[in-house]
Amino acid sequence: MRIILARHGETPWNAEGRYQGQEDIPLSPVGEGQAAALAQRLRHVPIARAVASPLSRARRTAEIALGDRAWMLATDAGLAEIAHGTWEGLLAHEIRERDAERMRAWREAPHEVLMPGGESLQHVLDRAWPALARATQGLGEADTLLLVAHDAVNRVLLCRILGLPLARLWSFRQAPTTINLLEGPDVDALEVVRLNDCSHHTPFFGEAVHRAL
Repeated sequence: MRIILARHGETPWNAEGRYQGQEDIPLSPVGEGQAAALAQRLRHVPIARAVASPLSRARRTAEIALGDRAWMLATDAGLAEIAHGTWEGLLAHEIRERDAERMRAWREAPHEVLMPGGESLQHVLDRAWPALARATQGLGEADTLLLVAHDAVNRVLLCRILGLPLARLWSFRQAPTTINLLEGPDVDALEVVRLNDCSHHTPFFGEAVHRAL
């Protein structure tokens, strides 16, 4: 089976550098355009199943990407973004002023951080991996799954597939509406074929990074 693991498009909070977590922030016009570019990229790709996070930025990205195939879209709460708790809605400099030690750890040792009133990366992996497994149940060898989630969700899933500890979370990027192509007979034997492929909207040497999850 093949899995197209995508991230949602840009939101206003992404552009501002606000930590949005599980706040349900919609796509910006830029994000809608990125999702439309993803739709063009996938227009000739047969998709057997599509599952997204229930947060509107991911769900809407999937709907636009699917076009007239949006009827097949299902959602799974296990794919929701990490809960940042009291960090949500804040800019990075505001967090540094209020919670400097935890912010430093988030950048240097993210696997050790429990968000204030929120989740850890392990919490996210513990719910996102079963969601991935549920989404693949019954898929055939030639079937393709479209999965649209979030930055932290994609990162923890990719860390597990690549055999990386969660401490290495920041060792790769996840751009808006990026594509990660995974292939394998089941979720426990997946290989990464493409990583952070956002060529549908970003030049080869373009910058595709946000300042906050």
